[in-house]
Amino acid sequence: MRAEQAKPASGGSSDTPVRKDGRALGAVRLILRGEGLLAVVVSTIAFAAIGGGWSQFALMFLLPDLTMLGYSFNRQIGATLYNCGHTYLAPAALGVLGYALGHQDLYPLALIWTAHIGFDRLLGYGLKYHDGFGSTHLNTLGR
Repeated sequence: MRAEQAKPASGGSSDTPVRKDGRALGAVRLILRGEGLLAVVVSTIAFAAIGGGWSQFALMFLLPDLTMLGYSFNRQIGATLYNCGHTYLAPAALGVLGYALGHQDLYPLALIWTAHIGFDRLLGYGLKYHDGFGSTHLNTLGR
């Protein structure tokens, strides 16, 4: 299924189409995936720099994907839980909380979480819309 494209809202012409469904396309999509790559690389380097244990990294890397269990209830709960676990705001808040409370043990968790999100974005798994798991801000999965 091909996504519908429209002219820019300003009425002018552009070489970059605008998608009515809000999903990234072309160079924008590549930039967003590049940001994912940057996030996974930088957070992994930072994890190593603070002396994080690689067994902890391996064990916790896929933990945010447990948020997909929300889809067993319905698409709205699934998308909401998934997005809560896959926004950079959540690990950033965890890192800030660790700093504010003097709990440096939260830093590795925040960095692993950030690496996971970056890896997902690199692969094209974006934040979910409520119309289904495959409907993301980056693309439509499984089509």
